[in-house]
Amino acid sequence: MLGFTDIEAAARRLQGQLLDTPCVASKTLSQITGAEVFLKFENLQYTASFKERGACNKLAQLTAEERRRGVIAMSAGNHAQGVAYHAQRLGLRAVIVMPRFTPGVKIDRTRGFGAEVVLHGDTLEESRSHAQELAQREGLVFVHPYDDEAIVAGQGTVGLEMLRAVPELDTLVVAVGGGGLIAGMATAARAIKPGITIIGVQTSRFPAMVNAIKGTQHPQGSSTIAEGIAVGTPGVIPQAIIAQKVDDLVLVDEGDIEQAMVMLLEIEKTLVEGAGAAGLAALLKYPERFRGQKVGLVLCGGNIDPLLLAAIIERGMVRAGRLARIRVSARDVPGSLAKITATVAGAGANIDEVHHQRAFTMLSAQNVDIELVIQTRGREHIAQVLAVLKADGFEAEEQL
Repeated sequence: MLGFTDIEAAARRLQGQLLDTPCVASKTLSQITGAEVFLKFENLQYTASFKERGACNKLAQLTAEERRRGVIAMSAGNHAQGVAYHAQRLGLRAVIVMPRFTPGVKIDRTRGFGAEVVLHGDTLEESRSHAQELAQREGLVFVHPYDDEAIVAGQGTVGLEMLRAVPELDTLVVAVGGGGLIAGMATAARAIKPGITIIGVQTSRFPAMVNAIKGTQHPQGSSTIAEGIAVGTPGVIPQAIIAQKVDDLVLVDEGDIEQAMVMLLEIEKTLVEGAGAAGLAALLKYPERFRGQKVGLVLCGGNIDPLLLAAIIERGMVRAGRLARIRVSARDVPGSLAKITATVAGAGANIDEVHHQRAFTMLSAQNVDIELVIQTRGREHIAQVLAVLKADGFEAEEQL
């Protein structure tokens, strides 16, 4: 099994090739969660993900003959970029097979590093099978995203850096897809600080490692906002390490991840993708498990499609009560809409959208439903706006 000396050797290989990213305390998140929270900013790597650690460690150990042949990888994006970038840096041919659903930003960046991108399959498993076929057909070296000791050792350098920066950490909370990151980090952490608690986090839509380790039968979904950890089959090498060195695995939902992403953007002014927010999502969902502890979270990636990010921000505003949809019923006479908008403005809310509905309503023909999307300061402000509208003689209610 992978040992601590492998992690240390990987750290020496990576020195000067990528960032020793900051690991710093977040006062605001600590106040919110009740734990002392430290964030490891792996989203600041050149390819915006920890994945280039494993890729660099693997490619640096290829023989001259393997370098001549070139490499191939299967990935939804972050591993692809890590392999493509370090292959380009080392002058190697790189072919990357990506599922068709991969966000365009990840496809474009992978191509930008000089890799040949092949879009194939709707799942990582379909992409993997095709990549292995191409590897055999063209003599390329297959670089697995997580089921490879050199990859796991490279990812383990994250744990090494965290405990060197903050030796007093009590707990590490790590996102889990195939398991390479947490397996490497657990190997390093157990050697440096044997009593540390290590918790893995999976999205409830892709609970493969939880099922494998705990013997549960949680159903698997077809998509998730955290596509970076949307892995249907856990890695054999990581699973063995996780079973031995990781204390527990927990599940978080899509809404938990979205909330964590918005909080990191608002509070820390840092952009993370879904997988990168999974650790914070676990702290928000299970605060009692971490209260009073010094907790290290890995912001493992920051590659996200801008349109998806915009939708997440908007949904986050709705959950926080800062964006609301209200329905106001009024007499269908000149001036009604003007009076309603003036009333809303007087209550201090800003109107985003107005929809005037005459046909699709159960009201009498002389009345009209007006749907407003408004910007507010929160839940209490929504209630104030509704109260002012009712005081002015309008029927008004929030639409959920």
